[in-house]
Amino acid sequence: MTRRSLSLKAYLALTGGPVVRGGSVPAPDGADVWMHAETTEAGRALARFAARLSAQRPDLRLAATGTVPASDDIAHWATPPERRGACDAFARALSPGVGLWCGAPLRPALLDSFHRQGTRLQLLDADGGPWHTPSPGWLPDLAPATLALFDMVHAVDESAARQLRRTGVETGRMRVSGPLHDAAPPQDVADADHDTLAARLAGRPVWLAAGLCADEAQSVMHAHRAALRMAHRLLLIAVPATEADAMALAAAAAAEGLRSCAWDAGETPDENTQVLLTEGPEMLALWYRLAPLTFLGGSLTPGHPGLDPYTPASLGSAILYGPQVGPHLAAYRALVEAGAARIVRDAESLSAAVSHLIAPDQAATMAHAGWSVVSAGAALVDGVIADITATLDTQKKDSP
Repeated sequence: MTRRSLSLKAYLALTGGPVVRGGSVPAPDGADVWMHAETTEAGRALARFAARLSAQRPDLRLAATGTVPASDDIAHWATPPERRGACDAFARALSPGVGLWCGAPLRPALLDSFHRQGTRLQLLDADGGPWHTPSPGWLPDLAPATLALFDMVHAVDESAARQLRRTGVETGRMRVSGPLHDAAPPQDVADADHDTLAARLAGRPVWLAAGLCADEAQSVMHAHRAALRMAHRLLLIAVPATEADAMALAAAAAAEGLRSCAWDAGETPDENTQVLLTEGPEMLALWYRLAPLTFLGGSLTPGHPGLDPYTPASLGSAILYGPQVGPHLAAYRALVEAGAARIVRDAESLSAAVSHLIAPDQAATMAHAGWSVVSAGAALVDGVIADITATLDTQKKDSP
């Protein structure tokens, strides 16, 4: 027996005592797929994944633990304590064919219980570590033995794959699949609406400020006024975060002396229009497709939920954003690393970025990088869904 397996055996022996009072969890109903996340970002990503899986296979029973948000498609259960008896009972009651784990913190007792139950375990979004386990410091590193419990490990890139191989993950059970993104499917856009507006705006440089909050309105309109000095035909499409913010956008445009038209009042932009104002986010998908460059609001000032940057990236728009990105930090980080997004910090840096990136070749390069990131995430989701379907179909066929 290797030292690695001895460390796991010793850990399981330590966790084999009685469950502490108050540590038990309700016995769950059975499930076909079990999902677990250890961080908020990973939980949201798995919830998006579950929505895609349910759309393709509505017959599957999905269960989740950890930070995966509850939804109509997913039965959510409390994670059992890291005690062998509790984990064994939980795994037997759930008895899933497939288990998906997302996150560097690992729970050896829980994963071992599902492994012995016969669940095909997959590790998603594996970035190479460092891996964390709740083992006492005097035990040898438990990460290699715990990673050996996974039937398939999806590395985020080649660098992560090299680190995982050094940890003992064999090439035959590892794929370089890219990161799992918290990305919603893009909204549909009517081709007729897009073509009509694209024809009206032909030849004009256009940028979009989406999801603007009232306290950002003045900065964005000031930035647009400054950018007009470099590109006098530049058009800004301004979309408020809520209808309540729409009045602030109109007032800020007027204060800067900008000529605007109100889309929701039936007005359409002409050659003299400098700002196209809307009253709400209902048509964001159309504006993303029309604008090669988008500033995502709710990010210049704190206290706002912000917008998912993967949506404009999936619809072909380069991205600018402020420093307050809140729950979407991981998404922005991935896009920045790919060269698809750039941070700005105030009206002056926003104006400078717009003036530079409104050039078609600059925006196109960033948009292509964003599309590559989103496509890689979609390929991972499609591959895992195909693997889940094949695994469950085979298990069903082999069952007596």
